[in-house]
Amino acid sequence: MEVIRGICCLKPGVAMYTDNIEVRSIVGRFLEHSRIYCFGEGEDTKIYISSADMMTRNTTHRVEIATPILDEKIADRLTDMLRIMLQDNVKSRLLKPDGTYIYFENDQQKIDSQMCFYDQAYNN
Repeated sequence: MEVIRGICCLKPGVAMYTDNIEVRSIVGRFLEHSRIYCFGEGEDTKIYISSADMMTRNTTHRVEIATPILDEKIADRLTDMLRIMLQDNVKSRLLKPDGTYIYFENDQQKIDSQMCFYDQAYNN
């Protein structure tokens, strides 16, 4: 699963290459987006944060940094943030293999991840 803000060069759904990858774009009120990277699952999960998106211009022409999150409490918080973004069914759109986007919809309670984080920031 990849959560992006806007464009994505990765083409999901290509047999034997990206058929296990889903790309979601969340574009809303706030321009910034997280740079949280999660690899593995269960006890093998590794969480990283980064100063930049993993784009060629950021990885070959700039000095950027990614760092593992070793503190369990912080890793749990970041994992929760990813979970909320993946539940977004208001602003989230799915990238289809043909390059088009469709809104992610489900029967669950409406969740706008950006507004959820906004509310958390101002109500805690």
